Amino acid sequence: MENLKQEKFVPELLTPLRSNIITMPKEIRKASGIRIFGRRIKSILYSTDVAIISNTDADAILAVYPFTPNTSIIESVSLTSKVPVFAGVGGGLTAGERCGRIAGFAEEKGVTGVVLNAPTTIDTIDVVSQYVDIPIVYTVVSIYTPKVELDKKIESGIAIFNVSGGKDTVKLVKQLRGWYPEFPIIATGGNNSENILATIEAGANAITYTPDYAQLKMFQHKMELYREKEEEKWKNK
Repeated sequence: MENLKQEKFVPELLTPLRSNIITMPKEIRKASGIRIFGRRIKSILYSTDVAIISNTDADAILAVYPFTPNTSIIESVSLTSKVPVFAGVGGGLTAGERCGRIAGFAEEKGVTGVVLNAPTTIDTIDVVSQYVDIPIVYTVVSIYTPKVELDKKIESGIAIFNVSGGKDTVKLVKQLRGWYPEFPIIATGGNNSENILATIEAGANAITYTPDYAQLKMFQHKMELYREKEEEKWKNK
């Protein structure tokens, strides 16, 4: 029994050419995850950088950005990613039929879910629901959004909440979990272990994570190694 309580050993295989990857914080593994089309998703990398997307151990990719949704970006991310993609398709200025067409394009390119912004109206959700047969993710950003409004959006087709509440994220997740005990919730986990664990404890099923500067410094470190080798090679010749 004592051995069963110990954390299971997980063999890890890397190669010299694939040893530098963006790794997800181990705390995220404590989340329950969300099972979508048979695949369990706990960690979600927030990025549209195809180089980072193709070199990560995240379970999925969240590709949203503060610009008008672009089909070429959706296609590029979908082609690059080795894991499921949640793609932003608008909901603010991009609404109605245009939003629906972009969502339909995203599904055709193989994304796992489409993400709508906080200003999304019921009418736009209704349109997107007619275009796609994949989960529609709605971004919740404020603790002041009333439950009655969220109820309407769920009735229109929203299948997952994506919580991005800034400093109030944990409070917002806890509020949503109180209202919806079993509804799928993705939430930003912040940039440290304590925030990630607090967000999971509040009720998030999956965590979105943005690579921190320390992880992205690996390229700088590699360049420093190259300089040292070059200097050693040529300095005394």
